[in-house]
Amino acid sequence: MQYLLDFSVYLEQERNLSSQTVKAYTSDIKDFLNFLENKGKKIEHINYSLIREYIGSLMEKGKKYTTLARKISSLRSFLHFLSSREILVDFPTSALRSPRLKRKIPSFLDEEEMATLLDQIEGEGFCFSRDKAAFELLYATGMRIAELVSLNVDSIDFNEEIVRVKGKRGKERLVPMGKYAQLALKEYLEYRKGKIAPGERALFLNKFGERISDRYMRERLNKYLKKVGINKHITPHTLRHSFATHLLNRGADLRSVQELLGHERLSTTQIYTHITPSHLKKVYDKSHPRS
Repeated sequence: MQYLLDFSVYLEQERNLSSQTVKAYTSDIKDFLNFLENKGKKIEHINYSLIREYIGSLMEKGKKYTTLARKISSLRSFLHFLSSREILVDFPTSALRSPRLKRKIPSFLDEEEMATLLDQIEGEGFCFSRDKAAFELLYATGMRIAELVSLNVDSIDFNEEIVRVKGKRGKERLVPMGKYAQLALKEYLEYRKGKIAPGERALFLNKFGERISDRYMRERLNKYLKKVGINKHITPHTLRHSFATHLLNRGADLRSVQELLGHERLSTTQIYTHITPSHLKKVYDKSHPRS
């Protein structure tokens, strides 16, 4: 399917989306193209009637609203791609709206759990020092796991104590890093010298001296979670949730957290304004005249 291949290149090179997002989008569009083929239709035949029928077929299969929203988002991107290539003309993709979803409060580790996890990543050698540096940096900056594994050595500025993070759509932001992350990084960089493959610029390396994958980092996180006995469903993104939650609980303003996370819209950051019961009690005790 040439359209699918071209769309994949468009997502990678023009939209600067992560490999994971590209994979999800192309999978969704492959499903849509199969739907068209079964209907005996071609790309040029796409209209609202066909799209409504496709979405209806997904609903009949019992797809969750989250799945529907993602597939509609993928479809919107595909239609925009087709319009930009003048394969489809005068098709207003903005009219294709995703279903409204109830936003769930994101799961997070409390400060004690976070400290326990990071303090347990101890040991000698390259792997331990890399994992310690990676997870300290992930929590210190709140970056996405895809952003972490895409860092290069020159992304770190120890003089200014910042990290240059390349986010979605290639947008760069500067994020401060704390002393724990800096110390862990400096120790890791000493070990990295003996592992690096020729010409490799990646900050975090695998055992072959090449850029590490986000999948492998997920596996490493699971290892440490088992070690400390944390039984929650935790992913690298949970560290991002924890970063935002802890900042807001300690008085950070929402706009600053938005900038640190790299969110384009403030409404995306507002999901982190949930209040933990312990924080609520502290605020009450401090603020209420008859507490």
